[in-house]
Amino acid sequence: MSKKKQPEAAETEQTTAEQAAETAETTTEQPAAQPAEDWQAKFDELNDRYLRMAAEYDNFRKRSQREREQAYNDAVSHAVKALLPTFDNLERAIKAETADTEYKKGVELTMNQLVESLKGINVTLIEASAGTAFDPNFHNAVMHIEDEAFGENQIAEVFQQGFQIGDKVIRHAMVKVAN
Repeated sequence: MSKKKQPEAAETEQTTAEQAAETAETTTEQPAAQPAEDWQAKFDELNDRYLRMAAEYDNFRKRSQREREQAYNDAVSHAVKALLPTFDNLERAIKAETADTEYKKGVELTMNQLVESLKGINVTLIEASAGTAFDPNFHNAVMHIEDEAFGENQIAEVFQQGFQIGDKVIRHAMVKVAN
């Protein structure tokens, strides 16, 4: 019996030694591979954070620019709304009959100067002359008439001029629409 145990003990010692050698080899290989994987993962994480932060900053910059432009347009439209009664009165003065041509010329020059000043701050008149097509985005129809001289949904008369800055309407044109 003792003869049988000795070869088995020798085999167990040999397999244990082989396992220890394999474990030693894998432990020496793991530390070399592990730091490279850790560095790569850390690099990927930091790169992702950097890209997200750069995109967030770019969005912030664009949003701030839009807000500044919007604030400018709002300030200009507020100031123009205060001047609109003056524009309306000058328009009425031009339409009024007068014998004094110099007076009429002075009113027309004042009106032209006001319109040019408004163009200087990017405020434009909304196209609303008789015969143009009615657009509810820019015109406010206060009357509707049946007239064969005009086509369908055409402006027959303008009561009050409209203004816009860029795409924003400051005041809709008040019009009479035909058919």
